[in-house]
Amino acid sequence: ELFARAIHKASPRADHNDGEPLSVNCGAIAQELVDSELFGHVKGAFTGASSDKAGVFEAANGGTIFLDEFGELPAETQVRLLRVLQDGTFSRVGDTKEIKVDVRVIAATNRDLMAEMAEGKFREDLFYRVAVGILHLPPLREREGDLMLLTDRLLEGINGEALALDLGYEQKKLSAKARNVIRGHGWPGNIRELQASLTRASVWSGGETITEREMREALIERPAKAGDLLGRNLVNTFNI
Repeated sequence: ELFARAIHKASPRADHNDGEPLSVNCGAIAQELVDSELFGHVKGAFTGASSDKAGVFEAANGGTIFLDEFGELPAETQVRLLRVLQDGTFSRVGDTKEIKVDVRVIAATNRDLMAEMAEGKFREDLFYRVAVGILHLPPLREREGDLMLLTDRLLEGINGEALALDLGYEQKKLSAKARNVIRGHGWPGNIRELQASLTRASVWSGGETITEREMREALIERPAKAGDLLGRNLVNTFNI
């Protein structure tokens, strides 16, 4: 989402929608409502459609749409989206009138869409229509230089929110050993996991400084899968 905002703000479309892209979490919408959310609907199109409603594409005309969890789109919506990307036209659900828009689409997914295409779960033509400029965002565990910068920024935000509530909260800082715990963790949940862990450690910490033990206790360790053991890199792990 941060990258989508940066792309939008660096473009000639930056003035649209107060400088923000219109964001849609495709995985958080009920499948029967995805088309309505994206393309809008007319009154009476389905039960509960009590009035006409513009969709995100219509509202984003001239700007940017960020489609998060793009790989979650149902097959029927994939067909309609392909048409929008090809010629910029669509119809509201329950209507025959065509609407033309000029929208930049930025899509994000954690799914392997190449594998999804091979299994027939994602349309190949839509993939190649969307995959024009591709950015690979590495997981947090591969961004060692960012980890502590993000930690400090997130902890600053947690402190600010807690202090604003005026509940006798002490502003927290991390001990050197607690910072080493953060550096040594794999962070499979990426930034959301980091933020949640720092919040837990801040709440549980009895003093001003979060200790090594408190930071370790704030982490949620996943049980290892069988494949995790078989897939480990054995280089430099044996002394012969």
